[in-house]
Amino acid sequence: MSCDWGCHNKLYRDTENGKIAGVCAGIADYFSWNVDAVRLATIVGAMLFTVTTVALYFAAAFFLPQKPKDLYDNKAEEQYWRRYRKSPRETLSAAKYRFRKLERKLNRMEAYVTSDRYQLDRELQDLDQGTSR
Repeated sequence: MSCDWGCHNKLYRDTENGKIAGVCAGIADYFSWNVDAVRLATIVGAMLFTVTTVALYFAAAFFLPQKPKDLYDNKAEEQYWRRYRKSPRETLSAAKYRFRKLERKLNRMEAYVTSDRYQLDRELQDLDQGTSR
C-alpha cells in the first residue's frame, strides 16, 4: 500500500485479530502490547467503571477506522513500524548506526578503488587470466 508516514502510524481497529470490534486488538497492535493484557484491562475497567468503559469502547469502535488489509508491504516493514511506534528514538538511533556502518564500508571501497593497489591487482588479474587461456 502506498501511503505517507501517517497511515502506518495511526491507531486502527484490528478486526482481523479482534473478538468484538477489534478495539483491544488495535490498541495492542499500536502500542506493541499483549492483546490478552489489553482485553483483561478492558474487562477490569468495565467491572469497575462500567458506563465509562463501555461508552469509550463503543466510541472507539465507531470512530476508529478499520485497519487496512494491505497496510504493510511485507513483514520487515511491519516490524519496523512496530519498533518505530514503540520507541522512535531507538529506531532512529539504529538507522543512524546502520547508515554510519554503510558509509564506512563505502569509504573503504572507494579508497581501495582509487588506490594504486587496485590498479596493481587488476593488472595481475589480467596477467593471470591471460596465461590460463
